[in-house]
Amino acid sequence: QVQLVESGGGLVQAGGSLRLSCAASGRSFSPYGMGWFRQAPGKEREFVTFVRWSGGTAYFADSVKGRFITSRDNAKNMVYLQMNSLKPEDTAVYYCAASGRYRGTDYATNRDQYDYWGQGTQVTVSS
Repeated sequence: QVQLVESGGGLVQAGGSLRLSCAASGRSFSPYGMGWFRQAPGKEREFVTFVRWSGGTAYFADSVKGRFITSRDNAKNMVYLQMNSLKPEDTAVYYCAASGRYRGTDYATNRDQYDYWGQGTQVTVSS
């Protein structure tokens, strides 16, 4: 069984930065890729970014492109989300997720392409 645990959320002023971490555990953890999603109050959970576990260029939602960076450390089973130039509209609970296998698209942007989810970490950006 795979477990994902996010950390690093908090309160930050607009224009500031935060770095989220996602720690994965489980026997022979080797997903197809890792994603980050977020869910603001009263809204659907939305895709933020995806990166293949084997490497390559990450894919970002337009709303965060140029401001967010994702990286991974395979040896430590860790995924990171560096969030810069934060805006109040970035306020949400952020979730990391693992996609266990390739499902027909190079970048997993839909929730149903993921097999495991973390509990989420709150990010609040004040104006």
